Formats: sequence, C-alpha cells, structure tokens
Amino acid sequence: MIILLALIAIALLFVWSVYNSLASLKVKIKEAWSQIDVQLKRRIDLIPNLVETVKGYATHEKEVFENVTQARASLMSATTPTQADQANNQLSGALKSLFAVAEAYPELKAQDGFINLQKELSDTEDKVSYSRQFYNSVVREYNEKLVMFPSNLLASMFGYKEEAFFEAQPAEREAVKVQF
Repeated sequence: MIILLALIAIALLFVWSVYNSLASLKVKIKEAWSQIDVQLKRRIDLIPNLVETVKGYATHEKEVFENVTQARASLMSATTPTQADQANNQLSGALKSLFAVAEAYPELKAQDGFINLQKELSDTEDKVSYSRQFYNSVVREYNEKLVMFPSNLLASMFGYKEEAFFEAQPAEREAVKVQF
C-alpha cells in the first residue's frame, strides 16, 4: 500500500512539475512578446519626429511620408505577433525609403536633431532585434517541451498549443537598395 501511494505521489509530482513548467514558459512567451511590443511602440513614437525633421527639407517627397505614416498605423493596430511582424516589415521598408530621401539632403544629414533621431532609431532596432531573439528562444523552449515525451502527453491533455515564431519576411532578407 505504501509503494502504491508513493507511486501515485511521484506521478502527481511529475504532472504538477510538467504543468508548472509549461505554464511558466507560456508566461515567459507573453513577457517576451510584451518586450517586442514595447520596443515597437518606442519605434512608433520616434517616427513622427523623424518624419517631421525630414519633411522640413524634402517637401516634394509626399509618397514616402504617406507610406511611413500608413506603415506606422498598421504597426500600431497589430495585435498578434504575426500581424506585428508583417506591419514591422512594411514599416522597415518605408523607413528605408525615408532614409534614402534623407541621404539626398546633405544639410539634413548634418543636423544634430536628425542625427540623434537616427541613433535612437538604430538603438530601438537593436532592441527590437534582441527582443525578437529572446521571444523566439522562449518559444523554441516551449515548443520543444510540447513535442518531447512524456510532457507532450500532458501538454495535449491540458490544451497547450504550439506558438508561432517571430520570423523575418522574404523582403527583409533582400539587400537594401538606396537610389538617388
């Protein structure tokens, strides 16, 4: 009887341990996504300042500014990692065009405000990149646990589902072309 109770206790401890580790990883995924979201919002907040700075010099580049504004709005309204990834890619492309316009105005490139905005955006891009890497490593760890025996049996029993990675879109993998 003691052996049976000990086996039941061990089994319950194992189930408890697996459940808690899955729950903990799920919380880490939410936290990691939140960090990406924080950095994307920081990026969104910096963009109007950058646009206004460049707009003062490049008044005839209306389409570039409209594209940046539209991409920023898409990123602001994204609610899932997939939507945010797509909107982020759209915004990256629009910002490349904006920086290409800025390159055409030497006085602008030398302006302190513009230089500071570029540094802030670069810093934010680094933080977004790090946050994406952290998110993906937590998702990897979680997804591994979902497919490994015996935790996979318990994961399906408790309704845990695989999470999506934050992936670069094909356009992000292409070389940037700057034309004047």
